[in-house]
Parts: sequence; structure tokens; C-alpha cells
Amino acid sequence: MDITPMELLILALAAFRLTRLIVFDKITEFLRKPFLEEVEEKDENGEIEVYWVVKEGRVRSFFGELLSCYWCTGVWSAIFLYASYYLYASFAAPVLVILAVAGLAAIIETLVQKLID
Repeated sequence: MDITPMELLILALAAFRLTRLIVFDKITEFLRKPFLEEVEEKDENGEIEVYWVVKEGRVRSFFGELLSCYWCTGVWSAIFLYASYYLYASFAAPVLVILAVAGLAAIIETLVQKLID
């Protein structure tokens, strides 16, 4: 299947946003919770740092490693989105565009925040 530069851009932005959604966003914490344990520690400035630790067990550790790895989740997100688009374009296209717009908005917001700070 040939892919146009615009389709590639949409797929890339959608994969970026879906990956961040799965790995970092609060709304999908319920997906990570069975496989990752949230740990809080105070740093030398007294500020609380929160990070995730992979739970033990074959299945839990496998999915925990996957969900805590931005690169790993990114590959699987890209595969899922491309396969969805290839197999069910009429269903996947609106979802891809929504994720792509959200991804681009997140990038713009990050750039704006860096300019402000």
C-alpha cells in the first residue's frame, strides 16, 4: 500500500499522541495500574517525585515494561494505527485525524510553554 506524505504525517502525529496517552496521561492510568506500581519519593529539595515501578510476574512485568517504555509503546501504537487504517480506513481515518490534531496541539503547547518560561 502506497502512503502519501500527508498520510504519513497524520499517522506519525496520531502515533505520537496515542503513545503519550497510554504511557503518561492520567486518563489512562487505569491501564497501567495492574502492571505498574506508583512510588513517591522526596528529593533533596523536599519536592515529591512520582515514578512507576514494574510489578513482578511474567505477564505483569511484560506489560509493565511495555507500558513504561515510550519507545516500545510507540512501535505498537504505530503498528495498531497503521493496521487499522489499512484494514478499516473509513473507521480509522476520523480517529487518526483527531489523534493527529491533538498531537500537533500538544507539540504547539509545549513550544509555547518553553517560550513563556
